[in-house]
Amino acid sequence: MAEVAAAPPATESMQGIEASAPTPEPQVTAPPAEPDNACETLYIQNLNEKIKTDVLKASLKGLFKSYGEVLDVVAHGNLRMRGQAFVSFASKDSAQRALKDVQRFPLYSKPMQISFARTRSDAVVKNVDGDNYESHKARRDEHKKTTRYTNPLKQKFRAKRMAAEIDGAAAAPAPKRPNVQMPDEYLPPNKILFLQNLPESVTKDQLMGLFSQYPNLYEVRLIPTKKDIAFVEFIDEGSAGVAKDALHNYKLDGENKIKITFARK
Repeated sequence: MAEVAAAPPATESMQGIEASAPTPEPQVTAPPAEPDNACETLYIQNLNEKIKTDVLKASLKGLFKSYGEVLDVVAHGNLRMRGQAFVSFASKDSAQRALKDVQRFPLYSKPMQISFARTRSDAVVKNVDGDNYESHKARRDEHKKTTRYTNPLKQKFRAKRMAAEIDGAAAAPAPKRPNVQMPDEYLPPNKILFLQNLPESVTKDQLMGLFSQYPNLYEVRLIPTKKDIAFVEFIDEGSAGVAKDALHNYKLDGENKIKITFARK
């Protein structure tokens, strides 16, 4: 019998059909990790110390409320806390977004330095854990008592005072500097203008007519006991500055030039 040829060895895939490559799994980007110290309260430094506390608090609330519900703004005018504030949000997410977007934002010409506070504020604890608010407040008050005499700045002050007492004499008071007032022409911008050298016959309606040429006029105030001066108030400093520059040295009665400066704050 004729020999039968052996069949060719089987291949891993059929002829003419290519094995398809495995489909790669889609990569999922993990969300950014939350900072370890993230909390609902932001600690803000490098604030302008010349701004009144109530004005500063209102400005901070107006700036940060676009990032979420603002529970509280804490700022003090005492020497130790000036230039600092705490802004508390209802959620950590709001605080994180605000910190990221507002960091170094110049508020009243000073860039803010923002970080997370070390502990939750009273307002946050009351909002998220009201049942434990009283115990939280008690712990905080106790902590303040225990650290009252361990604060490095206070220790340094006490040591200096005790040394002066031991030596038998306190440090001599520094000589008072002469109270030199800044000339009116160099006063900082103000929304209120101070008018001098007015004709004694001037009326409120005359001044209203003169200054109403410029936008955002708010009020004109005459001084009954001193008829040659007056105050003109605008809604903002910019509008006041435009009117001041335009009308300074204007001859209201055709003879005497009126002097216009920013009012002292």
